[in-house]
Amino acid sequence: MKLTTEIGIDLGTANILVYRRGKGIVLTEPTVVAINSKTKRVLAVGNAAREMLGRTPGNITAIRPMKDGVIAEYTVTEKMLSYLRQKTIKGPQFRKPTALICVPSGITNVEQRAVIKAALAAGFGKAALIEEPMAAAIGAGLPIAAAGGNMVVDIGGGTTDIAVISLGGIVTSASLRVGGNKMDEAIIRHIRNVYNLAIGEPTAEELKIRIGSAYPMETELSMQVRGRDMIAGLPKTVEVTSEEVREALAEPVRMIAEKVCAVLEDTPPELSSDVIERGIVLTGGGALLRGLDKLLSSITQIPVVVADNALDCVAIGTGRALEEIENIEASGAVTTL
Repeated sequence: MKLTTEIGIDLGTANILVYRRGKGIVLTEPTVVAINSKTKRVLAVGNAAREMLGRTPGNITAIRPMKDGVIAEYTVTEKMLSYLRQKTIKGPQFRKPTALICVPSGITNVEQRAVIKAALAAGFGKAALIEEPMAAAIGAGLPIAAAGGNMVVDIGGGTTDIAVISLGGIVTSASLRVGGNKMDEAIIRHIRNVYNLAIGEPTAEELKIRIGSAYPMETELSMQVRGRDMIAGLPKTVEVTSEEVREALAEPVRMIAEKVCAVLEDTPPELSSDVIERGIVLTGGGALLRGLDKLLSSITQIPVVVADNALDCVAIGTGRALEEIENIEASGAVTTL
């Protein structure tokens, strides 16, 4: 019997995925926690808590403990990690489990320590960190150990992490605190400004997924949206087109494109030629936005592809890093404090 259990955690702003060594991805849940604001007791985590967003009575608060890829609510994050440990690791354990946690490439040492401290307080015996673009590249199956440039753009809920990787290390990278959540906020602002209609995050996300795009579509779409009329205060339904959503998303998409270009400018010439030959790989939930690959390709003049299982790439990469933890630690890609 194995002495300890090892799990990889993609601690995302929007979703949390857990990879258990030898079993694959065993849990995928929204990064939402519902707590009783009076007793501070956790009432629900994940899907059950997400359903409470915007629908809770005064004494119950549904919150996202992660903001822009880092811990915003330390105590709540600790309780969430404890819940994940109990849900994914059952049965007797000879030793406390080990966790490899994915974090954005741009976080500070203080933020790194906060993640490790929360994991240890949640009952893990050992915690280490791996940067998101590295995990995404491993999960996408890129030959990161070879002497050649591989460029990955991981667009999550809170951050976009961009990196050029060669010989198992990150050569050039950047982290932008713009992702799926900022796109949802842009849609909420647009609907409010144009229609005087107040909608919540779940509705904005549904709009983005169903009719959102970054590049003109052959057949444009539309969708009915329900919300609260900000003038009359009553429920109201409006028809929103995909062109409008694309206009709303233009600003966050532009910021991502500019950061990709900035990383390319900082990339050494030899690695740049590799990237031109191999293309740019998009991962993360934001990579699924229609036409984003076409837009980035037209701006950079480099082939851009969306990875298979883009949503799960980081979690899969974290799990594969666990399988070869000794080699990954030797390359310096894993951080332990």
